[in-house]
Amino acid sequence: MKYCSLFITLLLLSISNSIQAQQLGRRSSWEAKIQGPQTDNPGAKILEIEDDGPLAKSGFLVNDLIIEVDGIAANSDEKWTEISYGLRAKVPTQIKAIRNQKLIEKEVTFNPMEREIHKNLDTYYEEVTSSHGITQRIIITKPKKQGKQPAVVLIGGLSCSSIETYPGRKGNWVQTIKDLVEKSGMVVMRIEKPGVGDSDGDCSQSDFVTDLAGYRAAIKHFKTKPYVNPSKIVVYGSSMGSALAPLLANEFDLAGVISDGTFFKTWFEHMLEIERRLLQFKGNSESEIVDKMNKYYIPLYYGMLIQKKTYQEVVDEQPALANYNYHSAAHMYGRPVAYYQQLQDFDLAGQWEKVKVPVRILRGSNDWIMSSFDNQMIIDVLKRNGHKDHILYEYPGLDHWNTIHENPKNSFEGKPGKWDEGTINLIVNWAREIVGLAPTVSP
Repeated sequence: MKYCSLFITLLLLSISNSIQAQQLGRRSSWEAKIQGPQTDNPGAKILEIEDDGPLAKSGFLVNDLIIEVDGIAANSDEKWTEISYGLRAKVPTQIKAIRNQKLIEKEVTFNPMEREIHKNLDTYYEEVTSSHGITQRIIITKPKKQGKQPAVVLIGGLSCSSIETYPGRKGNWVQTIKDLVEKSGMVVMRIEKPGVGDSDGDCSQSDFVTDLAGYRAAIKHFKTKPYVNPSKIVVYGSSMGSALAPLLANEFDLAGVISDGTFFKTWFEHMLEIERRLLQFKGNSESEIVDKMNKYYIPLYYGMLIQKKTYQEVVDEQPALANYNYHSAAHMYGRPVAYYQQLQDFDLAGQWEKVKVPVRILRGSNDWIMSSFDNQMIIDVLKRNGHKDHILYEYPGLDHWNTIHENPKNSFEGKPGKWDEGTINLIVNWAREIVGLAPTVSP
């Protein structure tokens, strides 16, 4: 009887874990080209629609204006992003639209997006729940071999873009992820932010500490995997993730740090540097730059980051700043103001002083987002604290988005650039070197 009871308990636990492991629904797409809400013009206009797609099958037409999805009004870019990221497959979705000045309402069931597949790799779609109660998607790729293997944890940047390389998705950042997964010969884990991909939550409302809680939960989970060597995990951070990399390496006793496009100073200092560079790109004289920094940008960012106000609150108090504020009322680069206020108070720079493991830093010579001086400051801090194994490499022509340009201004203006696989090859070789593996790709 005792053994029967034990068997039932284990069976129920197994069923419970199985249910928990499949908690997240699969993301879906519109299968249409849709123009998001324009300034002072709410609604998302259908520009193109796939014949066999869910919108077409439900009777929607080109030029229909979507005004509401599951009770969420499509009245801003932020809301449209929230709606689009929130689409889930096989779940009835209520859509309201305007056609010829008449309201139409339809129920649509969307298709699941294909999952990524890599030759000679096992790909696992798993999930973790952070201390903030948000369940997030993690994607793990593993070479098809036995035993504990060295690994890489990828921490992405600030934006709410996915870290998934699903079929049909293109771009230099996507290619970077794909090459890391397929060329490294190592286990690789990626973490979707709250509200991104299959993850629960809302990226546009997720703040800095919430994001960080997700990364921490994922790494704890990753280190328990029977096929991962927990003493040989390298953290590779891109952009904002590059600033988090030393923190996570210190907290979880990881084997090495690779930072790609990082910063060192406080976010207040960082934003002032960006605004100064943008004014230069726009042709302002140095005297004009000094005047605008003192009158507009320093008060604007001081109010938001130091006094902890929203942009709108700062502008309401100082109306002259309105013409120099290109952020929304309570968001910046798609993330809530609270994200940056928490980041301002977080001692990321101090984490570099504690790093003992190998450090590799990549910076593009045409990166106008992150300054060269910040990267050199990190190296100076490491040297001052007796760190021995560190490299800073400035890649010729590279901008902040894994693209080669003739100069930083071309990148700023969005001119076409070139992909150079040498950047990811360098990162792959660094990761392999840190864990004691031979290089596999030419720089």
